[in-house]
Amino acid sequence: MAPGTVHVVGAADPILTRVVAEDKVSWYKKPNLRILYLLLLPTCIGIEMTSGFDSQMINTVQIVPSWQEYFNHPKGSLKGIIAAIYSLGAICALPFVPLVNDRFGRRWAIFFGSFMMVFGSILQGFANGSAMYIIARWFLGFGIPFCIVAGSALIGELSYPKERPILTSLFNALYFVGALVAAGISFGTQDIKSDWAWRIPSLLQAVPSALQIAFVFFSPESPRFLISKDKREEAFAILVKYHAEGDANSEIVKAEMAQIESTIKIELEHSKRSWWEMVRPPGMRRRVIIASFLGLFTQWSGNTLISYYLNDLLVLIGYTDPKFKGKLNVGLNSWQLVNGVTAALLVRRFPRRVMYMTCTISLLCVYIGWTISMEQFLTKHGEAAAKLTIFFIFLYSPAYNIGYNALTYTYLVELFPFAQRARGITIFQFWGRGAGFFTTFVNPIGLENIKWRWLITYCCWIAFEIVFVWFMFPETGGRTLEELAFLFEDKALADEATMAVEKQIHHEENPLEEITSKAAPTQTKEVV
Repeated sequence: MAPGTVHVVGAADPILTRVVAEDKVSWYKKPNLRILYLLLLPTCIGIEMTSGFDSQMINTVQIVPSWQEYFNHPKGSLKGIIAAIYSLGAICALPFVPLVNDRFGRRWAIFFGSFMMVFGSILQGFANGSAMYIIARWFLGFGIPFCIVAGSALIGELSYPKERPILTSLFNALYFVGALVAAGISFGTQDIKSDWAWRIPSLLQAVPSALQIAFVFFSPESPRFLISKDKREEAFAILVKYHAEGDANSEIVKAEMAQIESTIKIELEHSKRSWWEMVRPPGMRRRVIIASFLGLFTQWSGNTLISYYLNDLLVLIGYTDPKFKGKLNVGLNSWQLVNGVTAALLVRRFPRRVMYMTCTISLLCVYIGWTISMEQFLTKHGEAAAKLTIFFIFLYSPAYNIGYNALTYTYLVELFPFAQRARGITIFQFWGRGAGFFTTFVNPIGLENIKWRWLITYCCWIAFEIVFVWFMFPETGGRTLEELAFLFEDKALADEATMAVEKQIHHEENPLEEITSKAAPTQTKEVV
């Protein structure tokens, strides 16, 4: 079933979605839209490359003998804190993320977060001991949520409605580009007979963030943010340039502007944009519960075992050769990139709930098989069981990516209205980073002490995820962001926003006439 035909309970009438669907011109045939997406690639879509680079860099440098020797072969809690401090740094940043986003805009938040990560990468590359290395990774973690929250929101708020689900899904998929590059670089530097074997990958972690700093202000600001700051003419000019190829009389852009303006006006009239209102209204409470558990699910579904401790897993099943482990890691990350991008490109074809249920059920099946094969190897030491364990490690990524990777930020951007979007994604980040800190810290302890039985805890948790997704996750596919703004609220609010769009489309009144006349003559100067 195509998302456009999905019935979304509580959502506004998809009047603009239907109008946009009539536009049959592909994005790559629109020069200005092409330029927009090319700008979004390094500044927004590429943000998760930094997260992927970090997880694989810290994973693969553990295979490098010089790293082990320099840090005196860290084990247990020290190994755990080296990986987990990244998440702790992110948690410390979260109270400030919405403030920067809502006050200074999406672009400044990306710039600030990227600057912090460049600083952290340099500190990490020149670390003179465990303490400096851990502090550097804290700075890296502190910077990443500013970029993720702002970048995911900016993609959703700038994209043409037809391509928005795919672009927000590719946001997470590019995690694997960073992971693959880190795995390849670390594998390539293994043969360097000095500390530079791990210092080079550590320093190169700054590259994605440096690209964001270089290109972020070439990208336009979010029209939603500009409208919330009473910069209507500038917002309209951006929509005209990129969504209508410079046609100030485009009916689609006028309807889009009417929908955004009316919805944000209603939102801000009923919102104080405070943390308290995230838990006061029943509808917002449900959104917060969903975002919180989604944060837990994305980190407690067993993925951090593979992302951070593949080396330990391979040692447990008898693979100790650094060359073999390095090659397998590169192959695994290549496979993850392929199926991650494939899943992102499928998001418009299936309802969100179908993809999430497929994801969670598949993960449970994979983890049960993985647990059994690992137990068989550790008790009988059969080569077939070891190979079967590697098979399940490879099978894990498509199961995870079809939901938790492909849909996470697409779903969050759709779930929260503009006025609460930054805080909503920040709440998701809080629980996700907290879960990431906990699980990356305890994973090496669990593997060391109870071996294959540690995987049973993930089997139980994933079973709970299936139940939660079935009962709590609403369908959000096939609607614009504004059509989903009052998903859990009074239907009258959604109808009020819909009426403004209908009036614009049917020319009953032209609320944008003044904006059009002001913006059209100056649009090139303001948006170039």
